[in-house]
Amino acid sequence: MPASKKTSVQIYTPDYWEEACKHLSRKDRVMKRLIPKFGDACLESRGDAFTTLARSVVGQQISVKAAQSVWDKFAALPRKLTPANVLKLKVDDMRGAGLSARKIEYLVDLALHFDSGMVHVDAWKDMSDELIIEELVAIRGIGRWTAEMFLIFHLMRPNVLPVDDLGLLNGISVNYFSGDPVSRSDARDVAVAWAPYCSVATWYIWRSLDPVPVAY
Repeated sequence: MPASKKTSVQIYTPDYWEEACKHLSRKDRVMKRLIPKFGDACLESRGDAFTTLARSVVGQQISVKAAQSVWDKFAALPRKLTPANVLKLKVDDMRGAGLSARKIEYLVDLALHFDSGMVHVDAWKDMSDELIIEELVAIRGIGRWTAEMFLIFHLMRPNVLPVDDLGLLNGISVNYFSGDPVSRSDARDVAVAWAPYCSVATWYIWRSLDPVPVAY
């Protein structure tokens, strides 16, 4: 369903969500308690692959508010935000938007990967999560965590467990271990009951810490 006409942003939601919620409620006592708290809210995907990844690069290591401000200025530079148009931008203009030299390098490398076909966007629907991660981490400035967020929020893959995500580890600590510290191994043990819907369970764990859904 389209969002506001002004932005003409298309919003997509996963068709497996209802089935995933039933599965998780059956298999996991914490999920059974958490899921009803958030009503019909669910994962949403918007924008295209290049824009989603460019936003993640712009937002690295700065606050959400600062990231939005820089993004708005950067996105206004080309007439349309495409890889080819980003490659035509002047470095000085990008610096003027508030981007560091390193982030400019990352955005140019991202644009080059998309423009040259080094990333196989059209083939992703048939590729495994790990193969897509492999393609993405070959781009400068994109690590495994960013690639996993992309799998969850853009491609809406159902079974991603981002064990390097501090929010996930904190949420598992609070909901399953009475606040005691949690290791990646602990997270994987808890997530055995979540498969094949780890992305959905992760989303609810994030909501338990911050009720406002994140969208990329």
